[in-house]
Amino acid sequence: MRQPPAGLRRLVPEGDVPVQLVRWKDCAPEKYRLLYRRVGEPWLWWSRLAMLDAELAAIIHDPQVQVHAVVDRARVEVGMLELDFRAAGTCEIAFFGLIPGATGKGLGKWLMRRALQMAWVPGVERVWVHTCTLDDPRALGFYMGQGFAPYARHVEIFPDPRVAGLLPESAGTEPIIG
Repeated sequence: MRQPPAGLRRLVPEGDVPVQLVRWKDCAPEKYRLLYRRVGEPWLWWSRLAMLDAELAAIIHDPQVQVHAVVDRARVEVGMLELDFRAAGTCEIAFFGLIPGATGKGLGKWLMRRALQMAWVPGVERVWVHTCTLDDPRALGFYMGQGFAPYARHVEIFPDPRVAGLLPESAGTEPIIG
């Protein structure tokens, strides 16, 4: 995305949204991984599970990285958003997702609107997100519907995180209801 979507900055009444974003500054790697796993296990997200605590902390505690939890009215974390501004002139939506059960309710559009409002700060010329076959099959269409344009395609090969012991054998095999 090379420019903000039309009307992004305009205040739009959203009705009663049952969630909010909470910024996690200096969050412990264990707490971060717990939410990362709750959101990503159905899709075999594994990269942050394989990192040493110091390596993960260096990323999530970097002043150019913003980690947010999506919390419901009971203050239960039901999603995550991570914005990475470390590359000059860009913001990567590094992680974006909701736990099973929180999907299919329009919260993804709400979360993306919030993400883009925070991403398009002065000096940012490009906002991007990486998706892959480990994400919800609807992810690419969703991102395109929010104003992103496909830029590149790559083949990535990695060991199965279930075999490596990073995720249980049941990860990625349960149907997602949303």
